[in-house]
Amino acid sequence: MNVTMLLDMAADGFGDRVAVGRREDGLTAARLRDAAAVGAAAIREADADAVLYLDVNGPAFPVALFAAARAGVPLVPVNYRLGSEQLDTLLANHPKALGIAAPDRSESLRRAGISSLTSEEWLSTTCDGQAPHDLPEGDDDVPAVIIYTSGTTSAPKGVLLRHHNLVSYVLGSVEFAGADPEDAALVSVPPYHIAAVANVLTNLYAGRRSVVLERFTPAEWLQLVRDQGITNAMVVPTMLARINEADGDKTLPSLRTLAYGGAPMPTAVIERALRTWPDVGFVNAYGLTETSSTIAVLGPEDHRAALAGDDAAVRARLGSVGRVLPTVEVEIRDFENRPVGPGVTGRICVRGDQVSAEYAGVGRAVDEEGYFDTRDQGYLDEAGYLFVGGRMDDTIIRGAENIAPAEIEDVLLRHPAVLDAAVVGVPDEEWGQRIEAAVVTRAGSGIESEELRTFVRGALRGSKTPDRIECWEELPRTVTGKLLRRKVVARLVSGAGG
Repeated sequence: MNVTMLLDMAADGFGDRVAVGRREDGLTAARLRDAAAVGAAAIREADADAVLYLDVNGPAFPVALFAAARAGVPLVPVNYRLGSEQLDTLLANHPKALGIAAPDRSESLRRAGISSLTSEEWLSTTCDGQAPHDLPEGDDDVPAVIIYTSGTTSAPKGVLLRHHNLVSYVLGSVEFAGADPEDAALVSVPPYHIAAVANVLTNLYAGRRSVVLERFTPAEWLQLVRDQGITNAMVVPTMLARINEADGDKTLPSLRTLAYGGAPMPTAVIERALRTWPDVGFVNAYGLTETSSTIAVLGPEDHRAALAGDDAAVRARLGSVGRVLPTVEVEIRDFENRPVGPGVTGRICVRGDQVSAEYAGVGRAVDEEGYFDTRDQGYLDEAGYLFVGGRMDDTIIRGAENIAPAEIEDVLLRHPAVLDAAVVGVPDEEWGQRIEAAVVTRAGSGIESEELRTFVRGALRGSKTPDRIECWEELPRTVTGKLLRRKVVARLVSGAGG
């Protein structure tokens, strides 16, 4: 079950429909298949055992994804923002790869002894070449993609996603050719994020044209939605917050669905967006690289019911990630590895065909029942809605009390002067850890840290009130919105501030 099966279905079913790029000059599904075949032949001729992709998102990326699959080797999308030392270490894992890189990153590949093409050269070679008719099918047993984790708390690990993981996810969550011919999806995440891979596959399978915004700004995002008639879009929470704050025209007549994920969504941000675009269907998607993307979804009706509902339990679901996909099983377990009931917080453990949980050089990290421990904390309510409370590693232990930073961050973000917030545990001789926070405030608000501490104390008990709150210009986050808590702690401890 190779991912090229999805491309073949699209090319055979609606081959003349533009699948990738803008309406004016994008690649049709049939042309994408031909380009992938040309690329696969080039990969085999180079005797490469992987394809490294080291550039921003764009048309070269889906061609590389399907070409690698057809050639029977994994695609390895690499974070183009890595420093030279980190990048050299990662590249050393793939000495026999073929590289596709931005011009300013080609030197890194040459230094590693990896032959490469620029993205433009790759597109020219594949899109203008003659597709071979006798190319053997790719090997389904090799990984389809290797994605290196962001390494926010440790060295990056290579997550292996096999063909059956990705195809199982697509078949279990998307209707083939279910999109209207004019539908278009806007993707604003980098290629080394699982959402980028998932969007290529799901949009193609649905028959929806994919458009990429290479470098996000709120103004460009809004303009591109209007210019390209975007019907579906996906953002991370920090992007939606910035779009909310943007000046100017925010009317989006074509937009029908806006999905978000990748990091916790502040309640104030999603509530404002729901009021700004009342006719748009919002979708919260929760998943991990190890699960081939989404495993739980909070749909448009849930969003509307939560915003308008009088019932407290229904309103609270706006803070959930929705219900688990029917193809995935979830258990909430305590620290003794025992399943717990509704409303009890524990470790979120998952299993299913789309769950890879496999790491390069390590193997599959599953228990004897096939469950993968996500290391996210959370609980299921009585109706089966999943609430995610943050990473286990983020938990602050103050004395004998375990404190979830997300709870305090949510309170801080309710204050009208606060745009972003990070709460962390800082080493303390008496308590083990003390609670400190860094916030980004609205320009001209003039808010004082003591006022914010009082605000938190009014919503939570005193033991959860930060001992110190600093105001910074910005918080350290990855491009997909993940907070780099180690950097927050380091700045607070060193006194470097924002």
